[in-house]
Amino acid sequence: MKLKLAWIGKTKEAAIASLTAEYLKRLGRYVSTEGIELKSETALREFAAKQRATLVLLDVRGKQMSSEELAAFFRDHQQRGTQTLLFAIGPAGGFTDAARRAAAVQLSLGKMTLPHELARVVVAEQLYRAFTVLAGHPYHRGH
Repeated sequence: MKLKLAWIGKTKEAAIASLTAEYLKRLGRYVSTEGIELKSETALREFAAKQRATLVLLDVRGKQMSSEELAAFFRDHQQRGTQTLLFAIGPAGGFTDAARRAAAVQLSLGKMTLPHELARVVVAEQLYRAFTVLAGHPYHRGH
């Protein structure tokens, strides 16, 4: 399985880019991983179609999952033979209805609103955490 994390818009803060890169690097120990910066929601949908990826949108209207539930989500997709999961963080204004319809899954980080750049770091860390749960690594138990 390949795991891709995409976001719309350029990163303004070096700290955000650095933290995102660090968690994607850690995640790479468990699964083929790539971070992708896209210019628009249309570019996201085109990229997902070209990659034949299962699109997972991070959206306030999505389902909330615990870290363990996210780990089970990955385990299920590994067992089903899913080739590529594409997690996407939208622009500051959120995703359109068209993007929501194109997604196989919509997940929410919770009821609180986060800046989209900070959400990227949170998602990258949670993806990493889910794979440490699957691996039985102590990272998850220590936090």
